[in-house]
Amino acid sequence: MNFTYPKNERLKSKTTIGLLFSEGKSVSKYPLRLVYRPAEEHSEEKIKMGVSVSKKYFKKAVDRNYFKRVLRETYRLNKHLLLDNIQEPYSLMFFYQSKDRLSYAEINTKTIQLFEKFLQQVNKSSDSENKTEL
Repeated sequence: MNFTYPKNERLKSKTTIGLLFSEGKSVSKYPLRLVYRPAEEHSEEKIKMGVSVSKKYFKKAVDRNYFKRVLRETYRLNKHLLLDNIQEPYSLMFFYQSKDRLSYAEINTKTIQLFEKFLQQVNKSSDSENKTEL
């Protein structure tokens, strides 16, 4: 398995991020939230991922950077759950939304639960689209 988070997998496009917030759907597992949207067809990567921690909850950049690092690490180690189970490319934005300072182990288990919830929602919506086509 490839446990990397290369630059071409990072979500940097301002237009894509804007579309995520205007047209994207979301799933939550406290204190994490995942906003997602199907990516453009010409996308070479299956997943484009961005990470964010609110300045509202963590005033110091040191604290925000720590939680962003933890989110990237949990994504990096668990992205195989997503890559093995999705067919089309997605743009994702991953948020930490709480004042609570969870440990790395707690964030990792919440990330796995969040990814499973995301896959259920994506597969449910693709199943309903397939039924309407028939």
